[in-house]
Amino acid sequence: MKKQLAPLVLFSLTLILSLIHSTTAGAATSGSHNITRILGKHPGFSTFNHYLTITHLADEINRRQTITILAIDNAAMSSLLEKHLSVTTLKNVLSLHVLVDYFGAKKLHQITNGTTLVSSMFQATGAAAGTAGYVNVTNLKGGKVGFGAEDNDGLHSFYVKSVEELPYVISVLQISQPLSSADAEAPTASPSDIDLISIMSKQGCKAFADLLRVSKALPTFKDTVDGGLTVFCPTDSAVNGFAAKYKNLTDAKKVSLLLYHGVPVYQSLQMLKSNNGIMNTLATEGANKYDFTVQNDGEDVNLETKVNTANIIGTLIDQDPFVVYKINKVLMPRELFKGVKEELAPAESPKAAKKSKKKGKAAADEDADSPAADGPDADADSDDQKAADDSGVSGLNQGFRFIMVIFSLIIGALV
Repeated sequence: MKKQLAPLVLFSLTLILSLIHSTTAGAATSGSHNITRILGKHPGFSTFNHYLTITHLADEINRRQTITILAIDNAAMSSLLEKHLSVTTLKNVLSLHVLVDYFGAKKLHQITNGTTLVSSMFQATGAAAGTAGYVNVTNLKGGKVGFGAEDNDGLHSFYVKSVEELPYVISVLQISQPLSSADAEAPTASPSDIDLISIMSKQGCKAFADLLRVSKALPTFKDTVDGGLTVFCPTDSAVNGFAAKYKNLTDAKKVSLLLYHGVPVYQSLQMLKSNNGIMNTLATEGANKYDFTVQNDGEDVNLETKVNTANIIGTLIDQDPFVVYKINKVLMPRELFKGVKEELAPAESPKAAKKSKKKGKAAADEDADSPAADGPDADADSDDQKAADDSGVSGLNQGFRFIMVIFSLIIGALV
């Protein structure tokens, strides 16, 4: 009898080992990557790591999936710093070292036809001219792999080693020299010299730019840039669909509406994702709150007014202290559209809607008067994190309970 059970025991033990591996692997990959921590384990890249933080590229890297970092060691960074580039120009150069595709050490030697052009973050942000933000990756003879900026003939940097890889999520590879690009190293305009209207017009926000161009709100946007400015620019289709409502506003209210789409501080996308809560705008003044709530939903960032909710769908330009995001709706402040029925969030369930009706106006007034209504909800972030942690622990516990049940059945069969 025991001989007949041997194959069953062997199969069951194999199943248990597989479950343990999949459970622990799932727990290991559930957290997001952090480039600062990854490079922090390798002192030889401390300078590169420092400037990723200074230029806010680290925030952008951490929010992306399927990405490759071409890291350069401290000696190679010294040669780049000797050029005395401004911080904004240095950001362009370093963003050329961030490929928006995954290349592990193995994939480098399996490139179709031996060579490929890969878009970098410099290209993806729209800061590059033409295809200057692409990087040539070529598998050379003898297993050597070369890298070169598209606007710089030849391969001037070479693969050294893999620093760290999280398959198909993030890969950090060391290359021998900084990538050189005339376009990336070109002097950048100071924030106050940036042509806000031109930037928006060329990136699918021309209708909003045209409204701002002839408005008394424009000087406020320009005067705010040097100290930090975040602009939420509605798409052309959103503005065109809103034209009738805009036309009915007085000139003063039109100015307030446009100012409502600007925030007088620099907010990278990573900052917006990690700071849920109330945000004041350029229109905020005294009793006129003109604020909205930043609310994250996974990788999505929503801007919630008391009237409608818009989503960030793209980044037009991100050059600290100035950033412009594209949104899918015109933001409608309660101060201007009190009579408009509030839109329910798409994800709201019928049960949630019923519960909301029961709370009624008293609950709404209580929320408006509470301290949380005047600042970011720090407790929400900690609660979300705790819930995620608890979920991970719960998943592990359930997995191991299942394993122990199987193991008990095996022992019972043997006895």
